[in-house]
Amino acid sequence: MWAAINAAESLNSGEKEAAVRPVDLARAAGVSTQQVRNLEAAGALPEAERSASGYRRYGERHLAALLAYTALVPGVGAPGARAIVAAVGEGRTSEALELLDAAHAALHQGRATLVEIERTLAAAVAQEPAADPPDGMRVGELARLLGVRTSALRVWEAAGLLEPARESGTGYRVYGALDVRDARIIQTLRESYYLFDRIRPIIEGLRRTGGSEALAEALADRRLSLNERSAALLEGAARLWGYVEVVQAC
Repeated sequence: MWAAINAAESLNSGEKEAAVRPVDLARAAGVSTQQVRNLEAAGALPEAERSASGYRRYGERHLAALLAYTALVPGVGAPGARAIVAAVGEGRTSEALELLDAAHAALHQGRATLVEIERTLAAAVAQEPAADPPDGMRVGELARLLGVRTSALRVWEAAGLLEPARESGTGYRVYGALDVRDARIIQTLRESYYLFDRIRPIIEGLRRTGGSEALAEALADRRLSLNERSAALLEGAARLWGYVEVVQAC
């Protein structure tokens, strides 16, 4: 790949100077020229040499860094990819490897958490509702049961996730057994960073049928996301090691 883009040339002061322009580097990695400049400014790419006329001159080291960065982004995110690639470029390979190991560990923890979520939600969905207290459960009682603030329950209600009955006369909220079940599921999903728009069809499906295809889909999507990130880390690690070899050879 480098041999192909290394043929790029620029004309300056009547002289022909072999140079790889930002646009050539960007095309080789499938990014924009502005992103190349931004990554160089952020330290993720080595500082480009300048020709006598002031044009940036990129080399194989820059391409290796850029390919490692783009491969790592789906697995660790842009900030993480920048930190890892910058560490390699600055000769801090051990630090880069530690950051990569931390990313793998986070994915492993994500999988363990997903299994726990699946077990918790399966138990909550399958649980037979207990008999309601004589007067139902008030908002303060439910908040204490779940270990959340009463304001959280009101926010969930405003988002259409909870629909407690109202006590005649006082208008106080009264939560029945099914409301408690729904609140437990909402709490579990919120702790896993599910947005309200993803939670709403899950709760609606439970109320409508007693089960939820949306719940199964949400968990399957989460597992797929973890798998995709793991695969991206594999590719990113391979590209990163290629960059390490280029740096060590310089």
